[in-house]
Formats: sequence, C-alpha cells, structure tokens
Amino acid sequence: MDFISAARLPELVGQVIFGLSSAALLSAVVSPASAEELPTYTIHRAGTPITVDGRLDEPAWAAAPDVGPFRFPWWVSGKKEQTVAKLLYDDENLYVAYICEDAHIWAESVHRDGAVSADDCVEIFVAPNPDRPLAYFNIEMNVLGVFLDQFHPEGPGVPVKEEWNGKGIRIATSRVGTLNDDSDEDDHWILEAAIPLQNYAPVARHIPPKPGDVWHVGLNRCGGKTNPQYSQWSPSNTPKPSFHVPECFGRMIFSERSSPFWRE
Repeated sequence: MDFISAARLPELVGQVIFGLSSAALLSAVVSPASAEELPTYTIHRAGTPITVDGRLDEPAWAAAPDVGPFRFPWWVSGKKEQTVAKLLYDDENLYVAYICEDAHIWAESVHRDGAVSADDCVEIFVAPNPDRPLAYFNIEMNVLGVFLDQFHPEGPGVPVKEEWNGKGIRIATSRVGTLNDDSDEDDHWILEAAIPLQNYAPVARHIPPKPGDVWHVGLNRCGGKTNPQYSQWSPSNTPKPSFHVPECFGRMIFSERSSPFWRE
C-alpha cells in the first residue's frame, strides 16, 4: 500500500465522541488481551539521517513499515478517519511519524501541558521495560506541534510526586488543508517527532536499546472539533474511552536492521 495514500482510506463509518477524562475512567473494567492478541511491530534503525520537518521524505521513512490500520474500539457513528504510523530509532532518538486523514483539521492549545487531547491529536505511550509494565511515559501532541508529557512510574491512577518534563523533544507538522476552518474540506496532516532515548533511561533496561529488546507501546489518536474520534493501534479493551491502560499496549521489538538498507 502506498505510504501517503494509506492515510486516505475511504471508510464510510465513524463515531460520536464520548466525554473523556482519563482519571475518571481509570476504574473502568479492563479485559486484558492475551499476548497473542496484542499487535507487534518491528522497529528498524534509521539507516539515513532524519530531519524532523513534518515532511517524511527521507528514504528511511519511505522504506519503514507502518504499524497497520488503527482501530476504533468505541465507535458509534460518523466517518472513521484512518491513521498511518511508523517508527524508527538510532542511538540517540526514538522517531515516530503519523499521517492523519482529516476532513476538518482543528487545534487551539498553544501551551505545553495544555488540553492538546481536545484538539486533533496523536499520542505515544511507552513502557520501556517489560519487567516494569506499569511504568510508562505518555507524550500527546496536537496538529500545531504542542505537546503534553507525563511519567507514571507506578501506573495509571497512582499519584505522581513531581511533574515530569521530557527533554529535547522535537516535533514538526505539516497539513494539506486549512486550520480551524470548517467551511471547507481538508485532506490530511502529518506529525513527526524525535524523542531522545535518554528520557526513558529511568526505566529502560538499555539505552540505546539492544536488538531484541521489547518495549510496550500505545499509539493513539483523538480530539478535534468536528467528527472527533478515538482510535488506537492496540485497543485498550475498556467500556469507555481510556488510553491509560498499559496492560493493553502493543509490543515493539528493536531490530538491528536499518531502513532502507536492511542487512540480513
């Protein structure tokens, strides 16, 4: 499937938004997926330099596989707008890219740690040590490149003693469409991020990761003013929308191969 066109899959169904409060939903009943049911992604090294500019025109991005279609576990009605996500890494950074099909691109939050999830927003949740599966980091980023970042060392719902701010996170976006103008129809937007691996050092076994290391990862999308939706790479299996469910994160396996120049 072509990388860009995959962001425009013409599905004709969607959802009505539920009110979302992560803290209020932590008590929701979770049906944990078995290991066989959780999606798995093999992440390759970036074999060519990555410039974080929201364009994704490097050979490494072109050759990297995507994670597969996002799912809509809480869909009710409206159009399901698909997301294509890819990841890469090198010795310094974890790279993540999203292409988001979106007919009405909307974002208003301009301050770090603001209400970015109310905007058109994508998220990456990372639990970088299988021995501590409840210790996870979440970074939530809107179409303006503004983000919220948190660390939950003891898992969701456990009070955090101090605020965590990730260091050196770089985000760039681009869009085909107009921002905050629902009088026309937009096409898609792209977000590209580089997250220094040292941010995960308090929990991870190895920094940089070693080939064969497994991290638990949640990739999500939400928000927007018109046709807001919740979609995920690895569904949370909760009755109501909640992304803070680390036992349902997918598995990301680090490879020694490089993209685009894979070596056997």
